[in-house]
Amino acid sequence: MLIKIGFDIEFELPGPTPIILMLYVHPSRQADLRSEEIIRLEPEMPLHDFTDLYGNRCARIFAPPGNLRLSLEAMIEDSGEPDAVCPNAIQHNVQDLPDETLPFLLTSRYCEVDKLSDIAWQLFGQTEPGWPRAKAICDWVHHHITFGYHFADSTKSAFDCYNDGRGVCRDFSHLAIAFFRCMNIPARYATGYMGDIGVPVVLPMDLSGWFEAYLGDRWYTFDARHNKQRIGRVVMARGRDAADVALTTNFGRAILKKFLIISDEIAETPAPVS
Repeated sequence: MLIKIGFDIEFELPGPTPIILMLYVHPSRQADLRSEEIIRLEPEMPLHDFTDLYGNRCARIFAPPGNLRLSLEAMIEDSGEPDAVCPNAIQHNVQDLPDETLPFLLTSRYCEVDKLSDIAWQLFGQTEPGWPRAKAICDWVHHHITFGYHFADSTKSAFDCYNDGRGVCRDFSHLAIAFFRCMNIPARYATGYMGDIGVPVVLPMDLSGWFEAYLGDRWYTFDARHNKQRIGRVVMARGRDAADVALTTNFGRAILKKFLIISDEIAETPAPVS
């Protein structure tokens, strides 16, 4: 299937502001793009691309005072398959894990393994290691945390979410990630486009935060907020938690004026019959 993705974001900048942008599709999905991916800036200014420590494609700008508009529209091909499920996926012993997965076992800014370890082992210590344990954690978070956009708090951590019992998609993911790490399953945060393909329409569209866990020699997608397979996820960035994958990082004050996200399935035009 073809999916139209993009955004239209505006800020008001009181002064000259360096900004890091993480608004491209992740390099792992670049080959699926069917049109050029260009960030358009108003006013026009130099934009420098770079790759961060986690392999995410980023850019940086130095914006003048005033109104800044960032926009992009592109087409990407997707398999149309739901998130993969593998009930037999094993949990690896820590000593057998690939080196590159080890950072995703550790405490990070929003995922406090140290604070939640005893709680996690009390809740999930008797579950079967591997996929059953992963599912048990997602089920618990899904049923014990109340979702609401008005619960959004950029400073809320996994431990805060556990105690408060409320949050948005990033909070569901942070708490599940922390529990996975407590149980010695590598888990990393992911952000990207996830439209309403295959589910009842929910507007307005937004970018979503989910996570990936390493089981059975590969990374699998998990989503404690929705707790069901979804179609058409397009990952933009991955990291230890949301602190590593902020869409924009402003080194100065920036007032958000507009935030519009596009993630729509596009009907492909059938080839003419000769």
